[in-house]
Amino acid sequence: METTLRGVGVSHGVAIGEVRHMGTAVLEPPAKQIPAEEAEREQGRARKAVEAVAADLMARGNLAGGEAQAVLEAQAMMAQDPELMADVERRIAVGSTAERGAYDAFASYRELLAGAGEYLAGRVADLDDVRNRIVARLLGVPMPGVPDSDEPYVLVARDLAPADTALLDPALVLGFVTEEGGPTSHSAILARALGVPAVVALPGAGELAEGTMIAVDGSTGEIFVDPSDDKKAQLEAAAAQRKAALAASTGPGATADGHKVPLLANIGGPGDVEAAVEAGAEGVGLFRTEFLFLDDSKQAPSEEKQVAAYRQVLEAFPEGRVVVRVLDAGADKPLDFLTPSDEPNPALGVRGLRTLLDHPDVLRTQLTALAKAAEGLPVYLEVMAPMVADRTDARAFADACREAGLRAKFGAMVEIPSAALRARSILQEVEFLSLGTNDLAQYTFAADRQVGAVSRLQDPWQPALLDLVELSAEAAKAEGKSCGVCGEAASDPLLACVLTGLGVTSLSMGAASIPYVRATLAKYTLAQCERAAAAARATDSAEDARSAAQAVLSGE
Repeated sequence: METTLRGVGVSHGVAIGEVRHMGTAVLEPPAKQIPAEEAEREQGRARKAVEAVAADLMARGNLAGGEAQAVLEAQAMMAQDPELMADVERRIAVGSTAERGAYDAFASYRELLAGAGEYLAGRVADLDDVRNRIVARLLGVPMPGVPDSDEPYVLVARDLAPADTALLDPALVLGFVTEEGGPTSHSAILARALGVPAVVALPGAGELAEGTMIAVDGSTGEIFVDPSDDKKAQLEAAAAQRKAALAASTGPGATADGHKVPLLANIGGPGDVEAAVEAGAEGVGLFRTEFLFLDDSKQAPSEEKQVAAYRQVLEAFPEGRVVVRVLDAGADKPLDFLTPSDEPNPALGVRGLRTLLDHPDVLRTQLTALAKAAEGLPVYLEVMAPMVADRTDARAFADACREAGLRAKFGAMVEIPSAALRARSILQEVEFLSLGTNDLAQYTFAADRQVGAVSRLQDPWQPALLDLVELSAEAAKAEGKSCGVCGEAASDPLLACVLTGLGVTSLSMGAASIPYVRATLAKYTLAQCERAAAAARATDSAEDARSAAQAVLSGE
């Protein structure tokens, strides 16, 4: 009998197939004592296992490229954390086996992460995956992960580690469903990059029996269990319609009456450029530069290395706009040489621009490298600072840009509510704003973007978040400046119309979402988008906001 479940849709498309569950986690190793003379040998085994797992994660990252590479390199750094390894060796020295020492050390670190103001709780899934891989190698058992199958299937898991998501084969994995996660979790972002339909935060997902036929609608978040033939036909017809609309929609982003809305791509490095160009991106709205700094957590990359990486991206968009975000270190992106390790709540501490202002040499080198990378190129370079809180922050960044001789526009990301509330003040110092809706939602609602239990508060349709977007866009309009969105909110085609109606001047998203947004925007006039935005803001919940906007745009 057909039943319907609802989670959070995070990646467009429809997948129909049988359920296959993620491989089970490694079992807890037995707690047995070893003789003192075996401690050194066991410590050697533990070190070799850690090195092998880190190398495997790095290799997976190199294969995946782009944003996935940065995520997997961060996991490799986690595996090699010297304090964690020292704890493993201490436990072995007092009688634990290598596998038990690793298991217990990771368990202790896990408790610290889970209790760190909940901001770092989203990294627990990544940590668990590293632990499982190390223990599996020590025990000589198969790695946990994606099941082996010759037939296409829908993958179901409690959560997906980045190492698994990054290398999913879209020819076999039709879509995936997870019990945990949120719309801005690593898995959700990577799913959009892969173009794999996905639904997260589905309660009871693990109870779906192996082999059950399900249909996954990554746009609505609906899961149809044992769908009827009629339901399958209906979903497939809708998917075919969407595909035809995508194929017919080309060129720059614009509403039906010609109001231009540049559609830009979010990229995590040079590896993402090809997909962005193929999707018809009009430039880059968010170039995340962390990938360069994750190669070595002990020191910043050289100016020469940065110049080469930046120029590779800038050359791909002649006459296009490329917006570079300077290093956003701290919180869930710690770097040993930059960020303090003992902050009680890193999300509310020294991260983003605060970190760079504490280390002006790192900021100066990055800005100088960007200036050199753009020399002689017909690209419109713009550089922005993350986590700007007020005018003082904006002025400090603008001064640093000028001192570095940067011939580019410089701007501020709006990720903290104070920046939206005082946007006009900030615009006295910088030339544009860019809304990072992921962190803006996190700080507006005190809801960790990686925690599935609070995913409803991470929904970018929340009216309070739309209010802050409107405040920022109105401030930019009053100052004759631009205000774009580079958060994942822009990847929702319906919400893209609402953001346009709120006055946003450009939209940046994962490359896979650009065709969907282009096709949807082209169906409606600016006036319709404005009415949809007003209707959404007049509601009191994310669900009602979406319904109200949909009603306006469908003419109900």
